[in-house]
Amino acid sequence: MCICIHCALVDRCRTYHEVETQHQQQHLTDQPDFEPKSPTINVNIRMADDSHDHIEMEWDVVSCESFVADRGRWARLRPGELIPT
Repeated sequence: MCICIHCALVDRCRTYHEVETQHQQQHLTDQPDFEPKSPTINVNIRMADDSHDHIEMEWDVVSCESFVADRGRWARLRPGELIPT
């Protein structure tokens, strides 16, 4: 799971913006203004369940020196939406 959903800077972060792009998700902001320090991204690659011709990639930030804990930040920004996993 991406640690960004519990970071106070998630809606300003350029790295999270790129993760949203990779997942083809709506952006929290169109103009992120924060460049995080040393984010580490895990990319999991797997074949889609319904097809051997389609590859799925999941991008998750697993560490970041700029992480500022704010449990539930993403959920408060997007009330009622499913939390990304």
